[in-house]
Amino acid sequence: MVMLRSPEGIDFEVDSGSLCVDFVYTGGAAERARWETLHTPDDLTNWIAARMRVPAAHVRLGPHDVAQAKDLREALWHSLNRCIDGSGPSPSDTAVIDAAAARPDIAPQLAAPGTVVPITGDQALSTLARDAVDLLGGPRASRIKRCAADDCPLVFVDTSRAGSRRWCSMARCGNRDKVRAHRRKEQA
Repeated sequence: MVMLRSPEGIDFEVDSGSLCVDFVYTGGAAERARWETLHTPDDLTNWIAARMRVPAAHVRLGPHDVAQAKDLREALWHSLNRCIDGSGPSPSDTAVIDAAAARPDIAPQLAAPGTVVPITGDQALSTLARDAVDLLGGPRASRIKRCAADDCPLVFVDTSRAGSRRWCSMARCGNRDKVRAHRRKEQA
């Protein structure tokens, strides 16, 4: 689950269904810039630690890693939306995702207590990119959806058994649709 804030200032949870989709919710270009959360290496470190369940003290990042993360995030955003629209990722977005996925990812380790096993930005981005390759290139690609609300651009992976999920968040967009339907019914 990812906690987001609507333009109206209301907090709501979204189950994106995938780590790489969680990552696109950290901000972005154009209209998504107002939700930008990755300003410094510490911001990216904290996101990696929380979402990838690794100690923040083990993550070693610099400004270059933040720039690379934002490039990967844009490639993911465009690729997810192109998948929803019926086309695959563009060659330039594929190149960005594949280049990140080609690097070693975060390896599971059973280290002695007190041992610091450094995690680099390349490893964290590779983990995200490999999740995206699995999602976009696998059977779950048909489950990538955009919220059915007219004013919500959020994407998610429909992990419901029936594959019938319509809303990014039932508590936000689903509820707003129910309220609108109820009002239309009362007016008729």
